[in-house]
Formats: sequence, C-alpha cells, structure tokens
Amino acid sequence: QVQLVESGGGLVQAGDSLRLSCTFSEHTTRRYPTGWFRQAPGKGREFVAGLSRGGDLTAYADSVKGRFTVFRDSFETTVLLQMDSLKAEDTAVYYCAVRYSGTDYYSNEDDYDTWGQGTQVTVSS
Repeated sequence: QVQLVESGGGLVQAGDSLRLSCTFSEHTTRRYPTGWFRQAPGKGREFVAGLSRGGDLTAYADSVKGRFTVFRDSFETTVLLQMDSLKAEDTAVYYCAVRYSGTDYYSNEDDYDTWGQGTQVTVSS
C-alpha cells in the first residue's frame, strides 16, 4: 500500500501562487489514478483535480479550471498541484489520494483508496 505525504501549503495573498506536492512512498506515481481534494472549514471534502494513470487525462473542478494544473514530476515520485491566481475561497486543507484500480481520473472521494494527511492553504484577501 503506497503512502502519500502532502507538502507546500502556506499562507499567501490573493493573486499569489502555490505549488503543492504529493510525494509517494514508491516510484510509482504513473501506476495509480491520483486526485486532489480540499476541505474548507465547516464544509465537506470536494474534488479539485484528477490525473489518470499514466497522466494522459486530467480533470478539474469548475471553480479551479484555468487556474490550477495537476501533473507528475519527471522522476515519477510526486504528483503536483500548481495553483495560480489564488482566491480567498481556495482556503482549505488540501489532500491527495490514489486509487488502486482503473485507468481514468475520478472525481468522487469514495473512488479513492489511500489518502495523505493534508496540507493547509490559507489565502488572505
């Protein structure tokens, strides 16, 4: 079972950028569909971005489309989430997750098998 560790969160101002990392315990990022989710205070966890196994397909929530980009690093140890033009409403704990079957991207949190511990992103307006 792969283990995931998120990093890269922090406190930024609206309009700034952040890059979140989801580091795998094995050099196997290409083997698993991977997703990014977030949970704001008092709200449920919501889908942010998804990456298919192999990385050919991506999907984004409407709220982040055009501002966020999900991709793998060349060493295949990390899945990254580049977040540009951040808004106050992007404030949340961000989680990455993997699914051990399938090849597509997935937007439902119930589709994922293993989760990281999360990293806090706070955007001040």
